[in-house]
Amino acid sequence: MERTTQRMIEIPRDVMTGEELWQPGVLSCQGCGGSLAMKLALKGLGRRTVIVLPACCMSIIVGAYPYSTSQVPLLHVPFETAAAGASGVRAALDIRGEEDVVVMAWAGDGGTFDIGLQALSGAAERNEDILYVCYDNEAYMNTGIQRSGATPAGAWTTTTPDKAVKEESKKDIERIMLSHDIPYMATASVAYPADIYAKFKKIRSIKGTKFIHILSPCPPGWQIDSADSIKVSRMATQSNVFPIYEVENGKYTINVYPEKEVTVKEYMKTQGRFRYITDDAVNAAQEWTDRKWEKLKGMLK
Repeated sequence: MERTTQRMIEIPRDVMTGEELWQPGVLSCQGCGGSLAMKLALKGLGRRTVIVLPACCMSIIVGAYPYSTSQVPLLHVPFETAAAGASGVRAALDIRGEEDVVVMAWAGDGGTFDIGLQALSGAAERNEDILYVCYDNEAYMNTGIQRSGATPAGAWTTTTPDKAVKEESKKDIERIMLSHDIPYMATASVAYPADIYAKFKKIRSIKGTKFIHILSPCPPGWQIDSADSIKVSRMATQSNVFPIYEVENGKYTINVYPEKEVTVKEYMKTQGRFRYITDDAVNAAQEWTDRKWEKLKGMLK
């Protein structure tokens, strides 16, 4: 099988010089992965895009009415209704004959793994022609770093007891979405901008439900220096904690292979949220990561 790494992927000129649809002046924290992910996503999608945005960090980051950093139409919807709202916008645009407009639901991990999962599952079952993006910072960051279904085992949050951590593993949202037999599912990371751009550009030619899961570091929640967001995100992929791959009509492709061997322990040591994790829990996380990586490679055969 052919292996590719980000070093081998030339960053398209459009990423550097194309139209900026996510303007400067956003209200995000320094080092926010979510805002960078949105900037790259819109570069790939272009102006014929509508964003459906539930309650999340991004609903604040975009700015207060009547101001907006988004240069494409953006609809705010309740926390649990991102996929339902996007389905309605899609139906309205189809009635108008504007089938070339991409309807993108953009939600955090809380609004995807947990609160919005019912609407997302319904849209996927119907194979609605929408793009659903989860920018995953692995907790409810907008409301104070509370535990979500995306929080990894061993991480501290404000809703775990003092010096305690989440004991359960992160929910396997990729497998959940693939169980709906959707035409396209992918993971991505802000550490690999060319990969994000390519995937969002690709989905314009795919009909049906598309799901993209983006690892989005949160410096306050992960307890990292804002200057280290990209480095830590890259380590997540190099350690196989967050593999970068896509599944198109059932065909698996690993887009980014680790450039060097990084252990799960080395990845965790970069983040204050793992400061209370035990050695046994670190070893369990390494075993869990290794099993998932081997299973993913097995899907290529």
